[in-house]
Order: sequence, then structure tokens, then C-alpha cells
Amino acid sequence: MRRRLAVLAALPLLFAAACGGQSGGEGGATAASPAALTVTGEVGKKPTVTFPEGAPPATSSAKVVVEGEGEPIGADASVVANLTVYNWDGKSNAMGGSTYDAGTPEVVPLTDQLPKVVKEGFSQVRIGGRFYAVVAADNYTKEQLDQAKAQGADVSAAQVFVVDVVDAPEKLAASGKTVEFALKGVELNNPGEGKAPELSTKTDVKAPKELVAETVIEGDGEKVKSGQNLLVHYVGKIWGTDKEFDSSWSRKQPAIFQIGTGKVIKGWDEGLVGKTVGSRVLLSIPPKLGYGEQGQGEIKGTDTLVFAVDIIAAYDAA
Repeated sequence: MRRRLAVLAALPLLFAAACGGQSGGEGGATAASPAALTVTGEVGKKPTVTFPEGAPPATSSAKVVVEGEGEPIGADASVVANLTVYNWDGKSNAMGGSTYDAGTPEVVPLTDQLPKVVKEGFSQVRIGGRFYAVVAADNYTKEQLDQAKAQGADVSAAQVFVVDVVDAPEKLAASGKTVEFALKGVELNNPGEGKAPELSTKTDVKAPKELVAETVIEGDGEKVKSGQNLLVHYVGKIWGTDKEFDSSWSRKQPAIFQIGTGKVIKGWDEGLVGKTVGSRVLLSIPPKLGYGEQGQGEIKGTDTLVFAVDIIAAYDAA
């Protein structure tokens, strides 16, 4: 849970961000060949991209840089990947951003929302691999192009996505032995492997004044360490009202964030470090370890927050 449980922009929106307001290559200039583009550097570290001279290409393409030695990637997987984006305008060819700078990879669901050429790139590599996709206007839907134009983007430029595949976990929920918990006033049912927990916080019982972090399904993975990036599914509700204010399950996509370093609310930092990967953890977080007296959005400064968090995987920071 990053502050307000927000994940970074989805890949199609990175297109608009990478475009910025820069102008494309000179009209009539000869388009460069995507095959002449070079990507260097070690997989797992921010790459260096060298561009050929000429205007950006008008046709999209993908190329494998390193195939990888892990398992193939399923067609409908949720892929954990590091992304580095360049704006190929034939002039400055500036970098638009990189998850390596943020210190946390992204979750990329392989859905129809992705440009086709990016999905093609994922299909050609394995876990641990690297590919790049040159995404020109021919690979975006009319809706995506209209959105980019409305944001002032130059759609004549191409985007280059260098993608390092970290993982593509098959299990996206907690798995292990069910453990009874002691927290009073909260109901939590575990309907079965791979399914979202059923959490109820409708109660007259007073909320605990201190942090409660109880394992309700015990996984058999390694213990979570401070500074790692956690892949999780979660649901969050407000104590006493049963009001759900956020849920990755509702979005049908797990989230990823760095733990123990102040990137999320203190209740998550303190409650999840030391738990085992594969576990489901029940958290009761008092306001002082949540959003404080100021609250945030629909969360008041007096609200105690309750989460059921599935720790799917933990990755060391790059």
C-alpha cells in the first residue's frame, strides 16, 4: 500500500507521459530503422539506449535483447517488470522515466489495454529476460491517441519501452495453513485458495489503540525484509462501518510497493516486515500509524483501518 494505495500509471498512460509536449522529427526526414537501435547494460539495472539518426519510425516493432532463463510468461499473466521509457522524437530522444529510479518495479497485466507490440515482446521472453518495444502510433487505439492528444502529446514520436521481466507468479493469493486469530470485532473468512478474503468490520467493539498484525493463513516462504518490494493483494475497510475504501481484488490486479522504508503508511511498514511470503495477514491500524489526524479522502483522522493482505512475493530492490 503506497500512500493512498495507488499504483504508478498504467502502461498506456506512460505513452502520454513519455510524449510530453516535444515535437517529433523533421517533416520529410528519413525514418530510422528500429533494428539500428541498441540497448546495453545488465538485466536488472537501468539500461542505456542508443538511437540511430533520423526521424522516428512510423511502424511498431519488438526485439528480444536477452531471452532469460526462467519460465515462459503466460498469455494472461500479471507480470512484475522494470520499465524504462524513452521518447523517440528524432531530436533529444529523452528518457521519460524508469522504475529503476523509483526503486520499485511495476505490475503489468497482459490485457488488451496494452499495445499489441508490447504483448508480443512479453511472449518472446522468459522470466529474467529483457526486450524492447518501439511503439508508434499504429499500435494505439483511437481512444488512446485521442487521450494523448488531449494531454498535449506529440503522437508523431515513437516510444521505446525497455522491459526487464522480474517475475510472473502463477499464484496470486495466499496459500498455506489457516490460523485462528485473536482480534475481536472483525470477521474474516477465507473462501478458498485463489479467492479474495471476505472481511467484515461492522462492529460495536472498540478498535485497538495499538497496531495488530496477525497471520491468518501461514505461508511457507521467506520472511519479509525491510527494503524489499512486496507483491500483494489486499482489501481495506474502516473499523466499525464495514466501509471498503480500497481493494486490489476489486481492480483484479495485485499491487507492488517497497516495505519498511516509509513509502507506505507506518502500519504496513511495521506490520508486514517479518511475516512470511505466501501468508495472509490481518492488520488493524490505529490513526497514528495510518493517515494521522488529518486523514485522507474518505478516511477521517479518527478512523482505524483494517486490512487483509496477501503477501504473494517479495523482491530485493534493484
